Amino acid sequence: MSDVTVTDRPVSDSLVTVFGGSGFLGRHVVRALAMRGYRVRVAVRRPELAGFLQPLGFVGQIQVSQANVRYPESVARAVDGAEAVVNLVGVLSQSGRQSFDAVHAFGARAIAQATAREGAPLVHVSAIGADANSPSGYGRTKAEGEAAVRAAAADAIIFRPSLLFGPEDDFFNRFAAMARLSPVLPLIGGGTTRFQPVFVGDVAAAILKAVDGKAKAGTTYELGGPQVRTFRELMELVLREIGHKRLLVDLPFGMANLMARLTQWAPGAPLTTDQVAMLRSDNVVSDAAKAEGRTFAGLDITPTALATVLPTYLWRFRKAGQFTHVET
Repeated sequence: MSDVTVTDRPVSDSLVTVFGGSGFLGRHVVRALAMRGYRVRVAVRRPELAGFLQPLGFVGQIQVSQANVRYPESVARAVDGAEAVVNLVGVLSQSGRQSFDAVHAFGARAIAQATAREGAPLVHVSAIGADANSPSGYGRTKAEGEAAVRAAAADAIIFRPSLLFGPEDDFFNRFAAMARLSPVLPLIGGGTTRFQPVFVGDVAAAILKAVDGKAKAGTTYELGGPQVRTFRELMELVLREIGHKRLLVDLPFGMANLMARLTQWAPGAPLTTDQVAMLRSDNVVSDAAKAEGRTFAGLDITPTALATVLPTYLWRFRKAGQFTHVET
């Protein structure tokens, strides 16, 4: 598991602006930066919902400011005076004005251009699956965002993580909750899509290395955990971990897409057509990234296994919580 040095006093007066710092990955990044001693400016759309971040650092070390990546003026204010900038902003599904294009492409461009004008280094978080030819809007706009970042800041460091896991994740928690209520779990596309789940704390450690100047400028890193698992294997792992027996039913892509079309507009919809499209492609570190050292290995980070972390938060979905005996 990644290790972040804890200090008893700030070791740096450097200011780091983090866009999207109140999200799942963001809170881990803010904590890692604060523990290292950086001053952190968290740029978010709704500052009143990000106050929980401030106790992660010393008094006054973490400040929350309002910024919306759809408005370049607010982005420029957020990077003013920053000595490094981290962009974590992203959405898994579109809602209102928070479209893939607005957030992943336009927003990434606005942040990169403002950072370049400030003369600060930029760390941009994208995703494995970013591809201009992707069947999903998510993947295409992530690729467009990367291109915009490279055009404005050629030395930017880009991280492409695989499926993130950790206590607040959206994937394992969602399916564990579903398994507690439903007698079946769907295996979209037969459950053959491969993933390389990566611990959120390890990705935060990689970002910290980049801010510390210990990553290669202008490089795109692909971050995956130590194991590659299919969708089916991940569902079986969830069921074992929560101690439930459920029927795993193959759901062809065509049927999954039809179901998503009918339900994706409902609040809290479990699946969208774009997510179905994303599942048509594997989400694993490429052979090229491995060969070129553009992985955790190139950052001297040993990625954390699923089995080390999943039991620490999925126990709440067991029948008797942490007191339930689970066969391993």
